[in-house]
Amino acid sequence: MRLRIGLIVILTVALATGLAGPATADHTIKIGGQCDRTGATKLVGVEICPGIADYVKLVNKKGGVLGHKLEYTEIEHGYLVDRGVEAYERLKRDGAVAVFDYGTPIVYALTPRHMEDKIPAITPGFGRADSTDGTVWPYIFPMAASYWSQAGAAMEYIKQKGGKRGTKVAYLYFDNPAGREGIPIMEAVAAKEGYQLRLFAVPSPGLEMGPQVIDITRRFKADWVVGHLFGRSPSVSIKELRKAGFPMDHVVSFVWGAGEADIEAAGWDLAQGYLGMQFTSPGRSLPVIQEIIKMFRDEGKEVPAYVGGVYYSRGVLNAAVVVEGIRLAIQNFGLPVTGEKVKKGYELMKNFDLGGFLPPMTVTPTDHEGGGWVRLYQVKGKEWVPATDWYRGYREEVMAQVKKVNDVHKAAAKK
Repeated sequence: MRLRIGLIVILTVALATGLAGPATADHTIKIGGQCDRTGATKLVGVEICPGIADYVKLVNKKGGVLGHKLEYTEIEHGYLVDRGVEAYERLKRDGAVAVFDYGTPIVYALTPRHMEDKIPAITPGFGRADSTDGTVWPYIFPMAASYWSQAGAAMEYIKQKGGKRGTKVAYLYFDNPAGREGIPIMEAVAAKEGYQLRLFAVPSPGLEMGPQVIDITRRFKADWVVGHLFGRSPSVSIKELRKAGFPMDHVVSFVWGAGEADIEAAGWDLAQGYLGMQFTSPGRSLPVIQEIIKMFRDEGKEVPAYVGGVYYSRGVLNAAVVVEGIRLAIQNFGLPVTGEKVKKGYELMKNFDLGGFLPPMTVTPTDHEGGGWVRLYQVKGKEWVPATDWYRGYREEVMAQVKKVNDVHKAAAKK
């Protein structure tokens, strides 16, 4: 397993370079995002969306981006595609120059609009993996490990833990476009290594998993389970696998089954040893989280319990990435800020890690994913504990799949 230690910079440096600006600047920059605080993924939305809003607030309190304030609009869509499209259209009418999409089915629905409108969307940890290649999808930015990279990393961990020809791997996934997204890489790596791979689909809403777990544990007799579930279904999988006697330290979850809320819903005692994938570092000791905590206290407000948690931290990452893209857009291309300039700003990001908050991310026109780094954490006691350093797995297979799918897109576009 290739491991990499993130470059550490001091948050104050990031704030100084990203937030300080001319006193006379007054160009307000509009950005927007969708959120699900009421639908199938509200367990994530109620934490990730405040993370975005709090970081934007912090930036504005420090003077904005190079002196320009941000105006952030959040629109609830309940994880429904039609409402997600409506939300995007409203943000566009309001003048947003950069947006956060929320939900893989919604990203697929909105892709043609982003391309036509030239308004860049970021989709950290979800969305369409083929958009890693920005020469084909110039206005879609995964900005964190795609589902293909997550699948490669899960299989890399299995290999490092003794996986060999004949090892049985069960892929337990939510049966929607997001859940199915990881299948090509699971299949490619299984074929390369000689693993026995079986797919176990969980239909929406993902609250019944007994039959799949019986198949996994009694008939297939899996050695490992790779879970790609979200919403309430990760907790159901933990309960069912534990009930069947499956070892939790042989369950590797993609990123949306790896939050504190997932484990609390299952029960910390039941989840001991469970492995979850992260693309940001959780915890309250990180400088940017300390800045946010100070902001709450300076305002005389109680710090919410979720601050510093897994999903909240990902919201902070979302906002920080957009802020960095806007900073680079202003610095290199001037005012007024447009979607096209923000897109170019994203593609100038180099070794961005927000003070050790995330693996060093470099984005280029040919890599909108930023490298595809992840880290595994493990449930121990009542917290997530690092189980690996930052790493990625089967990068050649991932990038080959990106090329294969995009070659098809290019050929279709020429017809």
